[in-house]
Amino acid sequence: MSAGAASSQATPAEAPTDLLALFVWLSPAYPVGAFAYSHALEWAVETGDIRDAATLAGWVDDLLRHGGPFADAVLLAHAWRAAASEDDATLVEVLELASAFAPARERQMETLNQGDAFISATRLAWPSPRLDRLPDIWGGRVAYPVAVGIAAAAHGLPLAATLSAYLNAVAANLISAAVRLVPLGQTDGNRTLAGATGTVRAVAPLAAQVPLDRLGGAALRSDIAAMRHETQYTRLFRS
Repeated sequence: MSAGAASSQATPAEAPTDLLALFVWLSPAYPVGAFAYSHALEWAVETGDIRDAATLAGWVDDLLRHGGPFADAVLLAHAWRAAASEDDATLVEVLELASAFAPARERQMETLNQGDAFISATRLAWPSPRLDRLPDIWGGRVAYPVAVGIAAAAHGLPLAATLSAYLNAVAANLISAAVRLVPLGQTDGNRTLAGATGTVRAVAPLAAQVPLDRLGGAALRSDIAAMRHETQYTRLFRS
């Protein structure tokens, strides 16, 4: 092989990480039923809190920085580390906390239903010994971000990319719901999602650094929306 040909070949250390699994797992086609949930955005549209692209962008930005999605990213990071190091005691702690850390019944349903579906689908289509061990250490339900964190660690996917992909998928699902509910055009929806990627880039590294004892949120209007959505008269979404 010539020197020129050799220099064009990436060494193992330089080779890019294969992230295709993340693209599949966090796509709208993955069978977790994400399309059925709006994270209470439906109530925010009903009350006029979200009425156009600008108010939607502000709502999504607040959630990514201060709300449920940020807390979920923190939980994902701790689940990833515990699964990667096979620290079963810590993983059980994260699983317990994630199952309880929901401000409303619908939020808990949203995360547990999607998490159980994710684990079931991934164990069948993307088998791994570490995933197969999960029932041996935990007999309860699995919150969605924890499920993603465990699967990513089991398949050797990097934490940073997993956090960014997860948060971006959450933002995309929220914006997709708003496009149907407000309604917004596809162009406004696409612009809003493009803007949200900047927030994802800023927030993902922060979530990776938050200790479990500092887990929390400050998107109170969204939490209230989750409670109010339970009795909203006309609903397209389950949350």
